[in-house]
Amino acid sequence: MEFSCKDFKVGKCEGEKLVDGETMPLVLLPPQPNKSGLESLVSAVKNNKEWFEEMIVKNSAVLLRGFDVEKAEDFNDIVETFGWDDIRYVGPAPRTHIYKRIWTANEGPLSEFIYYHHEMVLIKEFPKKVILFCEIPPPEGGETPFVPSFRVTERMVEEFPEVVEELEKKGLKYTFTALSNDNTSSMRGRGWEDAFGTSDRAEAERRAKALGMDMEWLPNGGVKTILVPRNLTRVFEGRKGRKMWFNTIVGMHGKEISSATMADGTEIPEKVVKRCEEIIEEESIQFKWEKGDVLFLDNLATLHGRRPSLPPRKVLVATCK
Repeated sequence: MEFSCKDFKVGKCEGEKLVDGETMPLVLLPPQPNKSGLESLVSAVKNNKEWFEEMIVKNSAVLLRGFDVEKAEDFNDIVETFGWDDIRYVGPAPRTHIYKRIWTANEGPLSEFIYYHHEMVLIKEFPKKVILFCEIPPPEGGETPFVPSFRVTERMVEEFPEVVEELEKKGLKYTFTALSNDNTSSMRGRGWEDAFGTSDRAEAERRAKALGMDMEWLPNGGVKTILVPRNLTRVFEGRKGRKMWFNTIVGMHGKEISSATMADGTEIPEKVVKRCEEIIEEESIQFKWEKGDVLFLDNLATLHGRRPSLPPRKVLVATCK
């Protein structure tokens, strides 16, 4: 590939793939061993902001490796250097605020697989970038696999052209049930009060409406959110006209606390959902986390998840517009 940045050197990582002519993830290393400090990295980012953003869009994923990024404060310095606006996380994952723009990634049990998703795909405003920092790499497992979303669309159209056409035409309907209080024993255990930042029901309804959700209050103090209609796929500017599989059918279909159907209530055939799950896994890309790794994901182009992990594992996250 053509590479024109003196502040970074292209590296390799185990598990990277060539997809439609692009390396995913693009691994960027210090240009020399003495340029691996945080100050050098922040300076390199400052000098190449536009170029770096182009690389994220072009390759869908960029991995900074070999720099001395030690803690949340360092990670925040890197994120803030880009000047991208922050976007507050809204969703079911239990998370803790760490420092300024930095949060923990999903704090649900490490033994569970977090299914592939575009971050905040269900609401009106979602981040363009998801940035992850590995503070403590897991001893085993715990990878953050990601998937080039357009490949899923291509393969689903190939195998189920009529079903995909119907889903595109009708749109999707999702429901999700949340408790009043957080339940950290579940990877989807964030309570509605925490999710909407209020314990006032009327205010929660107002905020939900602004995000494009309807709400149904339950006798146990929880709430059922209803999202309809939602797109099956999306095309975003600057990404080669690729049709992204911008939905969470597999993650929400037929679950205890969630559902995914066509917008008119028609069920999505089980075999279609199952095959989609297989295709997403077949297209996944993953690498072993190393301490100090910083991964930039184009949230408009990649689904991402989390493999089950042995403790300890500490990965922090920032989401940007």
